[in-house]
Amino acid sequence: MSTKTELNTTTNERKLKWFKMDMRAYTMIGALLTIWILFSFLSDAFLTPRNLSNLFLQMSVTSILAIGMVMVIVAGQIDLSVGSLVGLTGGVAAILNVWLEWNTIPVIIATVLLGALIGLIQGWWVAYRAVPAFIVTLGSMLIFRGALQGITNSQTIAPLSPELKSVGQAYVLPSIGIILGIIAVVIMAFVLMRQRSSRVKYGFEVNPFPITIAQMVAYAVLILGFVFLMNQYRGIPVPFILVIFLAIIFTFISKNTVFGRQVYAIGGNPEAASLSGINIKRRILLVFVLCNTLAAVAGLILVARVNAATVQAGTMMELDAIAACVIGGTSLMGGVGTIAGAIIGALVMATLDNGMSIMNIDTFWQLIVKGSILVLAVWIDIYSRQKKKA
Repeated sequence: MSTKTELNTTTNERKLKWFKMDMRAYTMIGALLTIWILFSFLSDAFLTPRNLSNLFLQMSVTSILAIGMVMVIVAGQIDLSVGSLVGLTGGVAAILNVWLEWNTIPVIIATVLLGALIGLIQGWWVAYRAVPAFIVTLGSMLIFRGALQGITNSQTIAPLSPELKSVGQAYVLPSIGIILGIIAVVIMAFVLMRQRSSRVKYGFEVNPFPITIAQMVAYAVLILGFVFLMNQYRGIPVPFILVIFLAIIFTFISKNTVFGRQVYAIGGNPEAASLSGINIKRRILLVFVLCNTLAAVAGLILVARVNAATVQAGTMMELDAIAACVIGGTSLMGGVGTIAGAIIGALVMATLDNGMSIMNIDTFWQLIVKGSILVLAVWIDIYSRQKKKA
């Protein structure tokens, strides 16, 4: 009888631990659903397939920036230049395509390489010259914005070629979307089962099997439901597929590579990381290269979606990216953060923009709401950390 009681107690403790670990994720998803329900009551147009398709298209740029920003913040750094870099790289892409008549592939390659080169320069100043990242990227923010105005002569450059424009405006055919959804479900089930078997093999605690099955079913419903919803309009937006692709790659990098673990170690405790033999300077340099490369990708997506390069492109996007990371659970103190959380945070930010725009709320109110949410998210992070220490 006592053995059975002990087993029940252990099982309950595991369930409580699982729910506790996922509480922040539940909170984010719950907040997102609450916002969606609120906007659906305030506007009949919000939950239509067309608007939701536009919503996922709009969030793509912020999501790509947030993926790179997570790595920077986790390493204990910050990058205030990514918004201006989006504008600059988008402007360069437009100049190459419209004025110099380059084809799409060379334009994409040149723009991405430019982002990587800029990341190398910024990372060198931060890592090897010990200039605070805040100062380096603040200065770069002004430099990039000025450079954009200079190279474009403060003109709007448009229209792009149809091939380059499709990078930000194309949709996947419904049939292909269904195939991609099924593949995603199979991969998701394989990954969850592999993680479970690996933990069992090495003697770690695992969730009860019914909970794992429930997770798989819930994820499958979400994936296939998303595909079905997008197919009600024009299909899955290509930029959003790129977001998912990048999120998978960077999640793997952050969780399953030595580099990723070292980045988290650097942000969590730089002194311990240094004593353990981690080359901190090289890791920080690479983090900035990755972040700025993704900013160049975001610049391409933005200029293609708008079909024009303007001097105002990317303005304040660095704050949207940082807010998406913080809302998604990334700590500004470093060492804590996930790619998936940043994507959810980007969706929250895009939802607020989209919903308030549909309701014709004045721009100043939109800024006030987004700023307030950012402050609240940072306070929650600080409060959580203080509570854990206590």
